[in-house]
Formats: sequence, C-alpha cells, structure tokens
Amino acid sequence: MSDDPETARQIAELARDDRPLLALDVDEVVLEFLRPLTGFLDAQDLELRVKSFHLHGNVFDRQSGEAVEDERVSAMMEQFFLVQDEWQTAAEGAADALAPLAEKAEIVMLTAMPHRHRARRRALLDQLGFPYPLVTTERAKGPAIRQLRGHHLRPVAFVDDLANNLVSVRTSVADAHLFHLMAHTGFRALMPPLPDGIEPVKNWREAGPRIAASLGI
Repeated sequence: MSDDPETARQIAELARDDRPLLALDVDEVVLEFLRPLTGFLDAQDLELRVKSFHLHGNVFDRQSGEAVEDERVSAMMEQFFLVQDEWQTAAEGAADALAPLAEKAEIVMLTAMPHRHRARRRALLDQLGFPYPLVTTERAKGPAIRQLRGHHLRPVAFVDDLANNLVSVRTSVADAHLFHLMAHTGFRALMPPLPDGIEPVKNWREAGPRIAASLGI
C-alpha cells in the first residue's frame, strides 16, 4: 500500500481493472505548470528566472532584485494551488494523445500536492478534458504505483517530470516503463542527466506511440 494513508484510501476506492496501467503526473505532464506560475508571480511583481533546476532560489522580487526567501516561495505555491483553475492550461497535445490510450489502458493521474487541493484540481482536469481518476499524494510515488497496479502483473507505464519520482517508481515496481516529459523547455534544458532506464520524451506527439508500445496496446 501507499506510504500515505490518504493516498491509499483514494486508490482503494477505484474500481479494480486488469488492463495495462498508465499512471501520469499532472504538473508539467498533462497541465502546464511553470508557464502559468510565471504569470501568477509576475502579477505580484515577482519574477521566475530559469537559472537552475529548482523553484526555490529562482524567484526574485522585481523591486529589490533580491531572491525571495524559501518560506515565501512555499507560501506562494500554496496560493497558486488555491487559484490553479484561473491559471493552468492543458499541455499541448496531451488530451488528444491520451484519448486513444484510454480505450485499452487504465489511466490514473497521480499528483504530488496537498490533499486539500484535490477537489479544485479534479474540477480543473475535468474542464480541460482529462476525466481520468485523480489520486493525490504527499509522499513517495513508488508505493502508490505499486498499489495501483494491484495483484495483476499487468504492464505499467509511468510519466513524470521529476527524476526522483521516476526512480521511486522503479524501486517499487521494477518492471515499470518510465518516461520523462516536461512541458517547459527552459527548465528541461537545466535538468541533470536522467538515470538509466528512464526514457525522455519531448512532447505528447512523441510520447503517445512510445507509451502504447511499452504497454503492448
């Protein structure tokens, strides 16, 4: 079971499915995140500078020119999640790529965010054409994917923009097919090299066929 009790509860509520499993991160995978976050910060006279593969340390006050302290950046992220539906949009090609996959695979979205924001994110995903089950977690994703797979040794593919989440899944589900996708090309260029066994995909036009092949569908 997932290390997060609330995540485990959400997964237990899902209908059992023995089709191949496609688990998807949300931010930077099916939803634009860094681009709308940049606009959100700009509206508050803050600037997100693409200097390193981190948010903390890369947000600057336009008036003073100084980096915003980590505590304030974390607070801004909480504010952003409260108004995510006013800012976030679908990643290009995601909805169209997923629709045919959903005919032959179980698609579940697994997002790392405070559980209290789940209902707002659920409404936003429905609005943007992603009707697939949504699971939130505040802990490692690997155990959650293991629980989602269930007792059937069905094929599993997982897509995320952060290498540590992909490695977590590999640790828990050794035969999972792992794909790295990040909508924001600026941050993607600053990313450290991916660990072995993780396939990079540039966009959903490339990802769709490769995911289908990995799942045998």
